[in-house]
Amino acid sequence: MQTMQELYRARRTSAAGALEHVRDGDMIVVPTGVGEPPALLEALSAQCGRFKDVQVAQILAMRKYGYFDPACRPHVRHAALFFGGASRAGGQGGWCDFVPNYFSEIPTLIERGLMPADVVFAMASPMSASGHFALSLGTDYTMAAVAKARAVVLEVNPNVPFTHGQCHVHVSQVTALVESEAPILEVGLPAIGPVQEAIGRLVAEHIEDGATLQIGYGGIPDAVVMQLTGKRDLGIHTEMIGDGILKLVESGAVNNSRKTLLPGKMVATFALGSRRLYAFMHQNPMLEMHPSNFTNDPYIAGQNDKLVTINASLQVDLLGQCGSESIGHLPYSGTGGQVDFVRAANRSRGGKSFIVLPSTAKDGSISRIVPTLAPGTHATTSKNDVNYVVTEWGVAQLRGKSAKQRAQALIAIAHPDFRSWLREEADRMCVFSA
Repeated sequence: MQTMQELYRARRTSAAGALEHVRDGDMIVVPTGVGEPPALLEALSAQCGRFKDVQVAQILAMRKYGYFDPACRPHVRHAALFFGGASRAGGQGGWCDFVPNYFSEIPTLIERGLMPADVVFAMASPMSASGHFALSLGTDYTMAAVAKARAVVLEVNPNVPFTHGQCHVHVSQVTALVESEAPILEVGLPAIGPVQEAIGRLVAEHIEDGATLQIGYGGIPDAVVMQLTGKRDLGIHTEMIGDGILKLVESGAVNNSRKTLLPGKMVATFALGSRRLYAFMHQNPMLEMHPSNFTNDPYIAGQNDKLVTINASLQVDLLGQCGSESIGHLPYSGTGGQVDFVRAANRSRGGKSFIVLPSTAKDGSISRIVPTLAPGTHATTSKNDVNYVVTEWGVAQLRGKSAKQRAQALIAIAHPDFRSWLREEADRMCVFSA
């Protein structure tokens, strides 16, 4: 019987050599964000012409690899589960595919064969003594793909933390191993301006000691975090762990002591931050990384009492419908975990979900509170799910309110320059009729 080290050596190859496990027509599944394996994806880009109709499925691409070039589309193309800076132009131009989804359900799509998963390319920690690698930077849907794929190729990097949770792959499950020592991509905190700071302050006022937090990425969610360092006994059950959460741990605000699900533990499904964050994650008994069908499932996440979820939107209409992922018909991001966590907070005892957005866009020329969503907008959070909507002008609580009450509350937090227009449009649509 082979030892773990013998299995490791037998599977070791180069990035170019690992491409031998990819066939025409394959779907390659890649983890979220910095969990993507750059050596493997650069090799795929360099040799994209040898393949036909290969897709790379990923929820958030961080680097614009060669296969994002439209000329590469017949050979290798990106299948976006969420658009970001690397993939947005391809989504809007039509040469990147788009797969609508809830983040919590991607593992189920893979398990049921509704979304193919022929090959996995993923970044991984060094192998443990027991023969396990940790997919700590992007656990997400990748664990489901590992169980389903014909070939599992790991890019092993000593800079990847080994974490606790349901994120481990045994060497016997691995088809090929590629070694790399490149630094893990670091993603800094977004810039926070006065508008973001004002919104953060308003949200923070509604967060009690002992609450459990889900915090999305962006200037406004991080502005909320900056207001919470004086809180106590906060917990974390989120999809993304970033440097904002690290600041809360270091300040003493987060200790997870009053969580009702996995007390004492922070839970996340992917990481996006600095080298300090990745070092903090390594072998940390306070943190567990789990697949998104655990972290984002509304039934599971909602078992946390006082669950507070904070997510951004691009546009909210007078019924409370949130267009958080497109500008008109043009895709901008994706559903991600927003709906998952809004519904989780609604299930939670004492839970609150916040949709946050500046009141205007384009230097104040456009209102983000609108009579109706722009034609073609991808509706994200429904009118039946939305709870709190927050701009720099105030907080509107919508659940249980009539259409008329919702419109009044939302107009009150719109920018003053647009309130008369919004009232006129509400009258025209008979929202204010008796």
